[in-house]
Amino acid sequence: MEDKQYDYDMESGDAFFEELEQDIVEKGYFKTHVQLTKSATMIQIHFHTEGTVGLTCDRSLEPFEEPFISDEKIILKYGDRNEELTDEIEIINRNTPRINIARYIFEFIALSLPFKKIHPSLRTEDDKNGLTEDEDEVVLVYSSQSDDETDEDEPEEKIDPRWEALKKLKGE
Repeated sequence: MEDKQYDYDMESGDAFFEELEQDIVEKGYFKTHVQLTKSATMIQIHFHTEGTVGLTCDRSLEPFEEPFISDEKIILKYGDRNEELTDEIEIINRNTPRINIARYIFEFIALSLPFKKIHPSLRTEDDKNGLTEDEDEVVLVYSSQSDDETDEDEPEEKIDPRWEALKKLKGE
């Protein structure tokens, strides 16, 4: 390959996910635009993928289609060995004749899926913790009084007479 930019468009479906040995996605359809920029020291690959995958709801176990969009980039630097430096940067052998980008496409699809797989009809319900998306702010209340000061100012709590009698038996 010459040192220049190459553009590729590809699309795939269920056969792509069946070919890979994984349990995350079984069905789906997507289109990917790959922009590969080759230079003397590295290859930069930009992936733009859009599509839908078939998932199973974690709550109702009903199948549903989840749309996704992924826009990721990976840099392959030439070196003496194959090594993954970071999530975005890898070293490949200078004599590598072919690069299989299927694993990158799958990883980016898998990373774009939601952690909780909830059917769209159930997404309006509150989560088990009672917070909706708008309520995930935390309110911090600050008081300048120490715990010792608050105990003195507050009247002693009234204790149920039944518990008071039990305390006497216990010797308190």
